[in-house]
Amino acid sequence: MTTQSESSVITERDSVESADEFVGALVSLSRMMVAVAMRTLARIDADVTLQQFRTLVVLVPGPQRVIDLAKLLGVQSSTATRMCDRLVRKGLVARHERVEDRRAAWVGLTSAGKDLVGRGMRERQRELERILADVRLEEPALPAAALVAVLRAAGELTDGAWWQQWKESVAE
Repeated sequence: MTTQSESSVITERDSVESADEFVGALVSLSRMMVAVAMRTLARIDADVTLQQFRTLVVLVPGPQRVIDLAKLLGVQSSTATRMCDRLVRKGLVARHERVEDRRAAWVGLTSAGKDLVGRGMRERQRELERILADVRLEEPALPAAALVAVLRAAGELTDGAWWQQWKESVAE
């Protein structure tokens, strides 16, 4: 016969193992997603690196000061500045000054940058649909709910909210 104390230890261990398994699955999923991102950029013949594409995606909500963009990307300001210089030369972002703060450089997507992000994300969606075509889940709402919870915890937008921001994203 199992005591209540032994039962709670078993439940706690199962919970930890379940959490470890979930984290492991997310790590594996992140590797797959990087590969999907690389393949989709190659497929649309985008002349940008994965980090440059990420910069464009981060600019979807609207123009950012370069220093704030650096924080969002987790890089130094000088790195963000060089990244933006390259993207400006490619015509994908534009620099702006704001009358109220001429000391700070602002960058935002151009129409070409917005179009590239849209093409990349639509191609990524098609790639994921191909991958998931053969997946059969007994209750597909459960993994989706778990992933939405992870997105919210990470401060990321859900797909619908992201596309809404994308529609309004050009800052020319």
